[in-house]
Amino acid sequence: MIITSKSNAIIKAVSALSEKKFRKQYGQYIVEGIKPVNECISAGCKIDKIICTEQTAGVYESPLIVSESVFKSLSSEKTPQGVLAVVKIEDKPLCEPSGNCLLLDCLQDPGNLGTVIRTANAAGYKDIYLVNCTDPYSPKAVRASMSGIFFVNLYFGTYSEVFEKLRNFPLICADMNGEDIFSFTPPKNYCLCIGNEGNGISNEVLCRAKYTVRIPMRETCESLNAAVSAGIAMYTLNNNRNNVR
Repeated sequence: MIITSKSNAIIKAVSALSEKKFRKQYGQYIVEGIKPVNECISAGCKIDKIICTEQTAGVYESPLIVSESVFKSLSSEKTPQGVLAVVKIEDKPLCEPSGNCLLLDCLQDPGNLGTVIRTANAAGYKDIYLVNCTDPYSPKAVRASMSGIFFVNLYFGTYSEVFEKLRNFPLICADMNGEDIFSFTPPKNYCLCIGNEGNGISNEVLCRAKYTVRIPMRETCESLNAAVSAGIAMYTLNNNRNNVR
């Protein structure tokens, strides 16, 4: 059977996941596109349902098949590929990190957040703590993570709750007044903190920081994009620590 009505109860519930309040209410989010859905399956994520057009239905087991017009109404892509998955949001209780980690402090742009998650996965920062950030499960953030969101642990909490779990991991803050990151030797265990796009690190986090580091720039450049800064910092700290004898 092919669903052809946008007013179908299932379609309306899936469409609602474009809004944060319904993602929170249902505990689900959308992954769209052939490669992301396949990687989501390979990663072992808990998938509630896969929705396809007739063209892509044969690839997946027991998909919900919809018309092209219905799929377009669900899609957030300019050129839909005809497949999306409804995925369970894992409710992970706050815990201590298993290795060097990230604290994201009030990041508000979903593209930046998704890109940081993508880079964290690539650089080996598996545990990511989010305080007052935009929703990492929004379609734009998920898309920007390029499947990285399937392979990291996302934890949410207040400053005090997160600081308690990071008590054995000194905070390294990216700050314009810090030490040159390229000559900085990080401790064995640490948490790299990335601040808000416009305001930088909050006072709550800066007061807890054991180290502050900066990325040197020409005088003609005031600042770097938050995701770019995070990527440079993640790889530089990895490299500097590995070079310690």
